[in-house]
Amino acid sequence: MVNSLSAIQFNILIASIIGDGEITKLYPKSRRKNNSYREHYGIQQIEYRKWKEQIMDGLFYLTPKSNTLRSKSSQLFTELYPLFYNAKGQKQIPVSLLPRCILPHFLAALYMDDGSLCITSRINHRKKIIYLTPQVYLYLQNYSFQDLTQLNNHIKVSYNIELKFGHRNDGHGHILRTISVDQALKYLHTIQPVAKSCPSMFYKTSWDFRLRKDTKKYNSLYPDYQVLSSNSSRSKAYDEIELDKMISLKKQGITDNEIADTIGRTYWSVVYKLSELRKQKGKFNSLAFSCLLFSDFNDNAVWTIYQMYIFYL
Repeated sequence: MVNSLSAIQFNILIASIIGDGEITKLYPKSRRKNNSYREHYGIQQIEYRKWKEQIMDGLFYLTPKSNTLRSKSSQLFTELYPLFYNAKGQKQIPVSLLPRCILPHFLAALYMDDGSLCITSRINHRKKIIYLTPQVYLYLQNYSFQDLTQLNNHIKVSYNIELKFGHRNDGHGHILRTISVDQALKYLHTIQPVAKSCPSMFYKTSWDFRLRKDTKKYNSLYPDYQVLSSNSSRSKAYDEIELDKMISLKKQGITDNEIADTIGRTYWSVVYKLSELRKQKGKFNSLAFSCLLFSDFNDNAVWTIYQMYIFYL
């Protein structure tokens, strides 16, 4: 029965059972011969469940009165039950199935079920800049540390995404989260081809969508402040070649997005650096001119300053 599923359906189903879904139990004297699938949801996430229902193509159906996505009793779920539940009926990661969970659909469904895009803010009042830092969290505290370790290893090997353990006071006390901003953005980028077909979940799957929303919020609170996405490449120093190339492209009217692609930086890194250069331009105008009055024109350092800050934009 498992082999009757397409690769996409298989990846979404396994992630769903790990996540919000469950395989119902068969009780003694029950008339049912097979297990079934059940997944409760809040009314605000009904569009996401419709998205799953459509992809699973007849395997799932909605019962709106109970806010449940479910299936009929099926040999498929009878086969899967012992892989997802131990002898005590507790959920476990189906390690033997993970090698087949290599599509972005697996990460997408797992995240849309049990994940969260957490944003922290840092306000630099001196520079009037607000930095927003995204992190991806997977709230899988109902699984043991050993189970999460195996899932974490699978994600690292199959998707080249690094997660680390976080702590919770409920369940088994452990969750998974990205280790850095770059890894958070990489997670979102990996699932983007899948998640883009489910707009109702953009608030957690699309960083651009979330950044625009949070920027609007902070602009209303701090009208004169600039809101930037914090990332490691933004803080990494630009070398002279990158600066020359960036300034040259900007003079040609090339967009910030195209500049970022050309020099191999993120869009927000380029936005931040251009903003920084604009602010520094005024400070260096008088300094560079003074230096030129008292220095030889062949002085490379002074001439570089003059080029960057007198003729920039």
